[in-house]
Amino acid sequence: MSQALSPEDKKRLLAIAHQTVEDASVGRAPRAWPAAPGQAPDERGAFVTLHKNGQLRGCIGNFVGDGSLERTVSQMAVAAASQDPRFQPLRPDELAAIDIEISVLSPLERIDDPELIEVGRHGIYLISPRGRGVLLPQVAVEQGWDRWTFLDHTCLKAGLRPGCWREPEVNIFIFSADIFGESLG
Repeated sequence: MSQALSPEDKKRLLAIAHQTVEDASVGRAPRAWPAAPGQAPDERGAFVTLHKNGQLRGCIGNFVGDGSLERTVSQMAVAAASQDPRFQPLRPDELAAIDIEISVLSPLERIDDPELIEVGRHGIYLISPRGRGVLLPQVAVEQGWDRWTFLDHTCLKAGLRPGCWREPEVNIFIFSADIFGESLG
């Protein structure tokens, strides 16, 4: 089991994401961020979400990390700023309006009973032969969704019809996240 993040860990990860987003906005190559001194390898996944004036501006993540949280957060920050296919790459003139949110993930847990999903605690990763979709734990809370609406919207995120989660070939995974953020402006 991975160690809980301390306030210092969160501050360091936010500083890394902040600098990486700034670098990406001007086309600078990402820096190599070493793990904190004495830190064991950490393969937890992470998502980096960018909001501009309260609206989604980019969100990319991975369920498995790349050796250290510093490296994983840096990679996901670059991707959120410049590779989210829903948005144009972030420009330097947007930085003052950007808020960064980091979600450090627990390992995925496959479930057979959707009643196990706790809104506000769990995110959902849905895998179907026809598509995949993920929604972070905070999304259901922000939208005021119950568990069933959350599942339906995860189906939609996967490019599938609502209710697809009931089909036998669909696998539902849950995860929790340590969520924290800051404003760049």
